[in-house]
Amino acid sequence: MTPTGTPRPATPLLVSTPADLRAATTALLDGARSRRGAAGRPTLGLVPTMGGLHEGHATLARTARRASDVVVVSIFVNPLQFGDQADLDRYPRTLDADLGLLGACGVDVVFAPSVEDMYPGGEPLVRVSAGRAGEVLEGASRPGHFDGMLTVVAKLLNLGLPGTDADYGAYFGEKDAQQLALIRRMVLDLDVPVRIEGVPIVRDTDGLALSSRNRFLDAEERSAALVLSRVLGSLRARAERGEPLDLAGARAEIDAREGVDLDYLEVVDASTFTPRAHPAPGDDAAVGPALAVVAARVGAVRLIDNAVLPAVG
Repeated sequence: MTPTGTPRPATPLLVSTPADLRAATTALLDGARSRRGAAGRPTLGLVPTMGGLHEGHATLARTARRASDVVVVSIFVNPLQFGDQADLDRYPRTLDADLGLLGACGVDVVFAPSVEDMYPGGEPLVRVSAGRAGEVLEGASRPGHFDGMLTVVAKLLNLGLPGTDADYGAYFGEKDAQQLALIRRMVLDLDVPVRIEGVPIVRDTDGLALSSRNRFLDAEERSAALVLSRVLGSLRARAERGEPLDLAGARAEIDAREGVDLDYLEVVDASTFTPRAHPAPGDDAAVGPALAVVAARVGAVRLIDNAVLPAVG
């Protein structure tokens, strides 16, 4: 059931144009307002995705469902985020399966635009810049990626804006930690009227963070990839015990795993993604949580992961 007590849809309404999206959400929110009466404003939850959905995306959709009268999931493989045409072509496109998964999560509307629907004048001449925070770590390894990501997220947030008075939230996974930090900063800096909600990483039973790219790993590569979550877990355990993190040793452990090519393993501020040392016991100078972030190529597949390092002292 939705927060207003109406049955969940068996199959989401599939729309592809901004006009149809606005019409669908306005009608659904008007209905939710009628059912609420004097109980308050209806709520709209948006979950932007690129498709190839898995249980991590399902968790995002279910989280939005629990908090929202109307849930919209977008599915759009954004070409601006890909520096490599082969990577863009390879990205999984599984719309029928995605619709089935989202229907089971109670999603109301799926917005699946074409490239022409999203960029009707061709590639946008004006884009959102991620600035210095988008030039480090993932941004350094994938130049232009975060500018393309922020540009499409800005468009999706604007396209999803309720056409009627409603509370508005958008849901993103914490696995893409740098992306989430940049989206939060964009919304703050540009005064976009939306709440950004982070949803914790979903892991498989072996500890591997769920990703649409995991399907490209063979059994041997998947086994090798587990070194990433294992090292992050060790760093978190060290932080909990107040021990030195020994990043050099952690990097060496990853480098020693055959088939894994480490890009970076760093400890950064969770908001700015600037490098920082984990606070020593009794050191209260650091503000905000630290993150251990890692990226590596396993075979032909690039994977990222992260772990929050708890404060000590």
